[in-house]
Amino acid sequence: MVQCEMCGAETQAPKTIKVEGAKLDVCSNCTDFGTEVKTPGSTSSTSTKYSTDSSGSSSGSGSTSRSSSGGSSGGGGGRSSDMFDEMDEIAPDYDDAIRQAREEAGLSQSELANELNEKASLIRKLERGETLPSDEVQSELEQFFDLSLSASTGGSDDTEWSGGSSSGSYTLGDVVKRKD
Repeated sequence: MVQCEMCGAETQAPKTIKVEGAKLDVCSNCTDFGTEVKTPGSTSSTSTKYSTDSSGSSSGSGSTSRSSSGGSSGGGGGRSSDMFDEMDEIAPDYDDAIRQAREEAGLSQSELANELNEKASLIRKLERGETLPSDEVQSELEQFFDLSLSASTGGSDDTEWSGGSSSGSYTLGDVVKRKD
């Protein structure tokens, strides 16, 4: 028996429907929620690049691959890397650091903008924290003021989280920190 991907009911003959571009195997009660897809000769046993079927070509850890750029996990059973692992995080107080460095150099926002060949409105938005600097602007500011706008990597925030219940299933309460 197969489980309906929409309501969770057990069904022996699932039908494939398309709901807002996603193909789902559903029971006969849920077929009205989408457009039925006719598949000649086979049910949904074919695996595609984005399939969540466990018989497909997963990258060794049993989880779905979220990287479309061909990044592999390199074995070892760890989590797969993505493009964000290689990016530097910007410091949370980047706006104050830029303003302080500019004021210490005795420059106005428009003078700094002229030095960097940027618009004065960009400098204003950066100093108010309304926008993040692009990689290019960040490196120009770091070179001009001889400072680092990247977050320090001394903390242990990047370590793999291992919390949760002993059964291996996680709830939202295991992950989210409340602000009260």
